[in-house]
Amino acid sequence: MVESLSTAQARRIALAAQGFLDKRHAVPTMRTFQRTLDRTGVLQVDSVNVLQRAHYMPLYSRMGPYDTALLRRAAEQRPRRLVEYWAHVQAFMPVELWPHMQHRMAAYRTRRGKWSVLDENPALEASLIQEIRDGGAATARDLDDGLPRTKEQWGWNWSTSRRVLDYLYTVGDLAIAGRTSQFEVLYDLPERVIPAHVLALPTPSAEESHLELVRRAAVSHGVATTRCLADYYRMRTDEVRPAIATLVGSGELRPVTVEGWKRPAYLHRDARLPRRIRARALLSPFDPVVWERERAERLFDFHYRIEIYVPADRRVHGYYVLPFLLGDRIVARVDLKADRFGDRLVVKAAYAEPGAPPETADELSAELRELAGWLGLSDVTVEPRGDLAPALRF
Repeated sequence: MVESLSTAQARRIALAAQGFLDKRHAVPTMRTFQRTLDRTGVLQVDSVNVLQRAHYMPLYSRMGPYDTALLRRAAEQRPRRLVEYWAHVQAFMPVELWPHMQHRMAAYRTRRGKWSVLDENPALEASLIQEIRDGGAATARDLDDGLPRTKEQWGWNWSTSRRVLDYLYTVGDLAIAGRTSQFEVLYDLPERVIPAHVLALPTPSAEESHLELVRRAAVSHGVATTRCLADYYRMRTDEVRPAIATLVGSGELRPVTVEGWKRPAYLHRDARLPRRIRARALLSPFDPVVWERERAERLFDFHYRIEIYVPADRRVHGYYVLPFLLGDRIVARVDLKADRFGDRLVVKAAYAEPGAPPETADELSAELRELAGWLGLSDVTVEPRGDLAPALRF
């Protein structure tokens, strides 16, 4: 008999799996960080910095105000816990997933890149790797300044070198050692980034890697459809379905139906179904809770689209809009900007969702004050756009 879940049950399961049931520590430590990373699995990286870099925000949403040096330590210092790779899109992933990305790296090598075919340039590839081997971690700008520019010899310019470096990282010939204060990628040799014990691990078969990635996606989701599981680590459904069958066969996943979901779903055997979720959090547009938009709509009845790339006069809610999670519901959305020069958090717009509870404005005001403090901003100002804006108090 297939188990049946209500939408509310599925929502609470999903939020618990993502860490919103965990008690916040007064001062988050590396142990808190690791617990949170174990829930999310990956942290999407994005260059937009109108509020805060995307990879910092899911940690804040779950842990509360924390020292961002925790993430830098985990990603850039020994023992490394994280490494950047194309795991969801550009994302931090646990370093132990490096062997499980080898088949993905091999596929990119065959295709000569992630999206478009990169012309073969073995001389440039070898030269870039040698420069890094000799000189240490470097940005594309460093290497462009330091390498010969004679087009007759190399046939490349800065744009080409940057593309080649991205290709070399994508296929695993280079790894990302960190980023500069300008958010430029620092490339280095894998053996100087990935711990030796991880590099020494045998390469799993493609089937073993697919199984591990689906297992991790299932843990992070709690309950999910095939499409949800495929999206988490950006896999193809033909890679995911055999892994699901294996996990169902072993009892690690249980087939379930979820109220309002048209597709079959799968519940992880360790998923928790709490009676209540007491969350209060602003969610980044790149948070795993909302990054698969159809899932967010099914779980929260919340239609969400990021409008960064929409012309200003056509935006509905704003440029950088964060959903506001209260309890187990998304009750509002708010367009935010960190005005660092003016030392203030600017609420460009604030909108209540249908059925938002009466305490929404007060809870959102408190959350915005806490966010401003974490960002090192002294004030919060509200612009008069959106039905919830007049009710915010600072």
